[in-house]
Amino acid sequence: MIIERELYPKIERLIKGREAIVILGMRRVGKTTLLKYIMERIESDNKVYIDLENPASRKIFDEEDYDRIYNNLLFYGIESGSQSYVFLDEIQLVKNIPQIIKYLIDHYRIKFFLTGSAGYYLRDLFSESLSGRKYIFELMPFSFSEFLKLKGAEMNTSLIGKSKVTEAIYEKIERYYEEYILYGGMPDVISKEHIEEKKGIINDIFTSYFNMEITRLGDFKKLDMIRDLIFLLISRTGSKLDINKISSELGVSRETVSNYISFLEKTFFIKLISPFTKNRDVEIKSQKKVYICDTGFINEFGRVSEGAVFENAVFLSIYRIGDVNYYQKKSGVEIDFILNKEIAYEVKITPTLSDLKRLDRLKKELRLKDYYIVSRRFSELDRVKYGFEL
Repeated sequence: MIIERELYPKIERLIKGREAIVILGMRRVGKTTLLKYIMERIESDNKVYIDLENPASRKIFDEEDYDRIYNNLLFYGIESGSQSYVFLDEIQLVKNIPQIIKYLIDHYRIKFFLTGSAGYYLRDLFSESLSGRKYIFELMPFSFSEFLKLKGAEMNTSLIGKSKVTEAIYEKIERYYEEYILYGGMPDVISKEHIEEKKGIINDIFTSYFNMEITRLGDFKKLDMIRDLIFLLISRTGSKLDINKISSELGVSRETVSNYISFLEKTFFIKLISPFTKNRDVEIKSQKKVYICDTGFINEFGRVSEGAVFENAVFLSIYRIGDVNYYQKKSGVEIDFILNKEIAYEVKITPTLSDLKRLDRLKKELRLKDYYIVSRRFSELDRVKYGFEL
């Protein structure tokens, strides 16, 4: 079953423009499926899909003369003289691909749709070579709404967050959310029904990531070291990163740890968020918090509390909307997430009235527009009931 991804409408609005559409993301999040979904909805026969994981396909671009590359594309199925559409999957495997695409966009009527998983490589190159000629999107694992659609669950999730969640609604959703938070949002995992199959796919995705991104593209000399770092970061989901402590535990330099963490972030395995502050210099120097790209990896490879896993899941949901920070006073008082420097989110397994009062006070102190407590268990807490400002 193929469903329309939530990212698609944003891309659809840009199809008629000349700019290349670049879709980046973790391996196996559904980039190829989305690419083919877009391709099917373009009402033209002048289009071609090319899988660059096939070495034979990569030979199309093994030309110093870029006009000869265009001739190769003509041989593969596009027609000259009219608007053509070229869909390239896993572009990080082709050397000089941004320069090639820039030339072809400038000299021929080609609209490119591209996917890649090595963001550390592609973002920098595209920024330099395709300035003003591309739009970059990140495709993440399935959101909970997408998960429900793939599972065939018939419920209107658009109402959640816009009206009070009753106990009946919670009980309807809870069993689905339990599965979602345990095994994550990778499409291949969701499609499996049995637990051992799900766990097998999670391990297979991790192995693919390690072999293709870390071993093949990362060129790291100490593979066991970056493997140990991954598991260490999983175990510290939602915690602040102490680079000095991590380097001491792993027995490597601080610089090496920083480089490894940067690589893991730019290949989409981890997400880092900075503290909420209006001073940019303070933000850069402060410790960041780490979250994992999918809760399935956390539960499979780490020993992490239910609260930390739930916090990671909530983070992934908020991250889709905009910029995310965390807030913490020197006294230790904190807010889990602040979205777009305007809305506070506190994550609790079972919230209390004191949690609500504290968040209401911090919202006013920081002059935020709004705040929410996100509860894992059903809760009767209501801001209106207790007279808090909305």
